[in-house]
Amino acid sequence: MYATYTDSAQTNTEMWRKNLELLEAKHKITDKVLLAKSSAILVVVILSFFLLHTIPNVHIDLGWIALFGSIVLIILADVEELETVLEKVEWATLLFFAGLFVLMEVLAELGLIEFIGKKTVDLINTVDKEDQLLVAILVVVWVSALASSFIDNIPFTTAMIPVIIDIAKDDSICVPLKPLVWSLALGACLGGNGTLIGASANVVCAGLAEQSGYPISFMKFFKVGFPMMLGTTFVATVYLVICHVALGWNTSGREGCINNNNNSTGLLNF
Repeated sequence: MYATYTDSAQTNTEMWRKNLELLEAKHKITDKVLLAKSSAILVVVILSFFLLHTIPNVHIDLGWIALFGSIVLIILADVEELETVLEKVEWATLLFFAGLFVLMEVLAELGLIEFIGKKTVDLINTVDKEDQLLVAILVVVWVSALASSFIDNIPFTTAMIPVIIDIAKDDSICVPLKPLVWSLALGACLGGNGTLIGASANVVCAGLAEQSGYPISFMKFFKVGFPMMLGTTFVATVYLVICHVALGWNTSGREGCINNNNNSTGLLNF
């Protein structure tokens, strides 16, 4: 059995090396000047994401920064046929994400997000004060993880931020904001690994793979991704419970809760 396993591993290694050599020969870098220009624009765009919001009275959305960077790169690359570049854009993927954002906004307008917030508060209110933080962490992590598996985690997180803020501001319970933010962040991030449509990277990679002749079906991804998502979310839950409940990393008592008099601009400064 060991010999069979060793032969199989060697065969897989050889196949991997052959595939890598084919990819290197097919997609080798032919224009190092364009590579340098692209790398420079990429660095500038990423730095702009982090730095522009620190400038007073300057409010530019991330989308405009990325769009400006792509326009500058097209100019520097001296593209003669723009149609060739546009043909390589994943229009189906972009429309898919646009539809998801529209869907999440519709759900918010219909009151679904508010309904989730109210049910979460009601559930937290059913337990004793000393157990409210534990219940809040468990609910936010797992609701975020499961929902993000079937709804793209970016619009879901955007819609859930007001929910956790309202939970932290609720006077009937005493749950600090910090653990809720970390619970939402970890739940939504790890939940995106559950299905093919759970995260933007999944959809983009699936589209590129299909173009190259390697289609990835929803069920094929689900069989691997969903169990992995459950395992990593469980580990994240244990981490949050140990840090914020057992060790008390969050501010204890009413000092860790948010008063209704606080303005929303200071809620996420931690």
